[in-house]
Amino acid sequence: HLVESGGGSVQVGDSLRLSCTASNLPKTRYVLSWFRQFPGKQREFLAGLDWIGGSTDYADSVKGRFTMSRDNTAHTLLLQMNSLKPEDTTVYYCAARLTNLINGDANAYAYWGQGTQVTVSS
Repeated sequence: HLVESGGGSVQVGDSLRLSCTASNLPKTRYVLSWFRQFPGKQREFLAGLDWIGGSTDYADSVKGRFTMSRDNTAHTLLLQMNSLKPEDTTVYYCAARLTNLINGDANAYAYWGQGTQVTVSS
């Protein structure tokens, strides 16, 4: 249902844009969100979008550096990540929940992509 792409290896201060393409989700309102997960840690909420209503939410840790946008035609959620730091290195996931309410708890999401690796080198 969800396929991420756009990860890779970059240098400190560089930018990356991640993509999450959604398909075959039930025909209801839903939220698409971005998470990341560091080894041994729970998945961390980064940003979310109510796909129909358009409301967004960002974690304080990424406000001002990460920005979501959307490609309605391609049914794709984008995450522009700027000023990347070595501590941003990890796997990034896209997730969906069948409601219009953005939730920062990973357990609230039923659909997950396979993840995409982001590596930032100093």
